[in-house]
Amino acid sequence: MTAEPIVRPRVALVTLGCARNEVDSEELAGRLEADGWELVDDAAEADAVLVNTCTFVETAKKDSVDAILEAADLKGLGRTQTVVAVGCMAERYGEQLAESLPEADAVLGFDDYADIGARLRRIVAGEQHVPHAPRDRRLLLPISPTDRVAASVALPGHAQFDGPDLPEGVAPASGPRVVRRRLESGPSAPLKLASGCDRRCTFCAIPAFRGSFISRRPTEILDEARWLAEQGVKELVLVSENSTSYGKDLGDLRLLETLLPELAAVEGIEWVRVSYLQPAETRPSLLEAIALTPGVVPYFDLSFQHSSASVLRRMRRFGGTEPFLELLANARKLAPNAGARSNVIVGFPGETEADVDELETFLAGARLDAVGVFGYSDEDGTEAFNYDDKVPSDVIAERVARLTALVEELTAQRAEDRIGETVQVLIESIEDGAIEGRSAHQAPEVDGLTMLVGGSDLASSLAFAALSVGDMVAAIVVGSDGVDLIAELAAVAGPESAEVAASESASASAPTGSIAVE
Repeated sequence: MTAEPIVRPRVALVTLGCARNEVDSEELAGRLEADGWELVDDAAEADAVLVNTCTFVETAKKDSVDAILEAADLKGLGRTQTVVAVGCMAERYGEQLAESLPEADAVLGFDDYADIGARLRRIVAGEQHVPHAPRDRRLLLPISPTDRVAASVALPGHAQFDGPDLPEGVAPASGPRVVRRRLESGPSAPLKLASGCDRRCTFCAIPAFRGSFISRRPTEILDEARWLAEQGVKELVLVSENSTSYGKDLGDLRLLETLLPELAAVEGIEWVRVSYLQPAETRPSLLEAIALTPGVVPYFDLSFQHSSASVLRRMRRFGGTEPFLELLANARKLAPNAGARSNVIVGFPGETEADVDELETFLAGARLDAVGVFGYSDEDGTEAFNYDDKVPSDVIAERVARLTALVEELTAQRAEDRIGETVQVLIESIEDGAIEGRSAHQAPEVDGLTMLVGGSDLASSLAFAALSVGDMVAAIVVGSDGVDLIAELAAVAGPESAEVAASESASASAPTGSIAVE
């Protein structure tokens, strides 16, 4: 029996990891659709499955491998013929990944993205793809940041497209700008500010495979923001490896402070959220821009990693308990109810019990809304990989459990402290009468949710019944469940009620409760 010819090949994308990877997947989706591929959600209905991998920590690598194996299991059962690995893990390991994971029919690096449609067609047709040898992508760009703008290097989320007219729903409508197809339909979307990183943290391999830091031009970012608004997006989440460095390679280190009000002024955009802030680079003018610019949520995603000065120095980072607490205090002077989150690493080589005690003291005083706790793991190619004084794995596991229990208690208390606050809530889902969204201090997927309940009066009940996904509403926090909030609807937030909610929230005094750490 002769198989029917493929008139229009189908492709499914599976995305692992962070919001930056989500943007990269949407670039791949846009390029593939522009090249004649049909995008499908179900991998079993696709001729080719692209797995956009993550290599941040060991668990992320395992999740990526599992996703590749799961897709490979579909081959021979239905339409799926080909499974291809792309993304950070594919770029970082290249030929090594291809050799160790033959279930993947090909491993493509960032340099393959510009011609992804043709590459994929050849792989589906049975052509063998020679995977790249891993290399340090920092060496592809000039040392001087201001010399990088003219460099021609593949940067996911930066590539220009000047081909023929694109299908409906793919940006841009015309002109040589970044091509992108949204893969999600919610009211929030990530928007890439920059790629790469110039910092040399001893535990981090990201700069080696993502390359040196390079900003996107403001006009390009604004064009993409307008396109996202046309797609129904209400919240822009600005992402990069280090947002505080934005503009330094364009000759203006304070360019983000200028860009934020322009993004907030884009018609249809209600919130602009900045993520991935480096504490050592978070200058007073940036604090003010985030805390005080209308339309920019007062939210501080600060990458502390630890608070012991000695551990931070071994990480090649700066700061400590007192300067970090002072940074948070300065942010809250500007916006008393500002949201704040961070990640911490425990078990770094040489970490002592006194260092862990110091970190606990910091966390108790920081009053963060969300904290990610990670156990240190060796990353090949990093400086810390060769450090002595490695902490035993069982001790790392014990410290992770201990810090996780502490931050669960602290963040639950922080959520409880918010009872009585008036908040704005962006509605993300309505299912069987249950309405969930996020308040300004809650970033997508990582910081908890706000569950809305109707008020006791008739007007509030009617307004509650009329709500839709994407609405912005004012609500009063009446309860909490862990990091999640329960809020009673006040009114559908048009421009006036949104201003009232923001004013009431900003004028509320900051809670002073904390948990003592012995």
